[in-house]
Amino acid sequence: MQYITFDSSKEYDIIPLGRVAIDFNPTDMNRPLAESHNFNKYVGGSPANIAVGMAMLGKKVGFIGRVSDDQFGDYVTDYFASKGIDVSHISRCKNGENLGLTFTEIKSPKESSILMYRDGVADLMLDVDDIDEEYIKSTKCLLISGTALAASPSREAALKAMMLAKKNGVPLIFDIDYRSYTWKNMDEISIYYSMVARNADLILGSREEFDLTERIGGVCASDEESAKLWFSYGAKIVVIKHGKEGSTAYTCDGKSFTIKPFPANKLKGFGGGDGYASSFIRALIDGCDMYEALEFGSASASMLIAAHSCSDAMPTLEEVTKFIADAKAEYGEMVVRA
Repeated sequence: MQYITFDSSKEYDIIPLGRVAIDFNPTDMNRPLAESHNFNKYVGGSPANIAVGMAMLGKKVGFIGRVSDDQFGDYVTDYFASKGIDVSHISRCKNGENLGLTFTEIKSPKESSILMYRDGVADLMLDVDDIDEEYIKSTKCLLISGTALAASPSREAALKAMMLAKKNGVPLIFDIDYRSYTWKNMDEISIYYSMVARNADLILGSREEFDLTERIGGVCASDEESAKLWFSYGAKIVVIKHGKEGSTAYTCDGKSFTIKPFPANKLKGFGGGDGYASSFIRALIDGCDMYEALEFGSASASMLIAAHSCSDAMPTLEEVTKFIADAKAEYGEMVVRA
């Protein structure tokens, strides 16, 4: 069953909005960040990674965001363009704002963390004037990342984009993407997250992220209650992730679909969510059933946590398909069928 209708006449398959950053991942791993001396540089930020992931999966992708007016800004736009991503709506900052920097710590395959520099960053300078209604009308779906709501003027720009998507019948995807940096207090998080979640067709997040979103209205006691809450506002699909315990997609007709994680040779503990989102959304757009979409999402997540980078490691459709076939041959079915 197709729970979300994607207009095949639209020029773009998806346009993400929000954070673009630079990731510095250590090459001298399995030690604290303070003891790492060498790093590889990658394009980062959840919506940026999802954009790259969707492009690698063969989709036509746009992007709405702001980058620094310097060499790092050039690096991001050149990288996007090399992947076939439209950069016509990526604006340059005017007042010297820098791209956010992310230094990752890979102490071991089971222990990793992220150190972000997010003060006065370029992506949060996205302005309402950067939001073009015609551009939003040209896509099958719009994705808003929760970090875009953390501060003004990006917050208002994201809300304007949301309103224009709803006005023009463009499905809205909300990737909660919680990062503690920049937010002033917990109530602020709940207020703005819930504003977008109430208008979203698809919501993706961890249990912690749903708890933050529901904080003021009352945290739901179970995943099933969370799904029912957001369905009452009009959501069609709610995906709640539990890391190594797997994930479940709840649908507005009262069904649920669960998948276990695919086995992985884990290198790091981050990046899996962006791989999951890109492959899951791609599958929905292409008309796959819910179990297939979950398989693609879970497989991509496992592939990403086994790779050193996030954006550079985004797989092609052929690579994900082969990964799934090989894993099933060795381990059996990953889905948990009701």
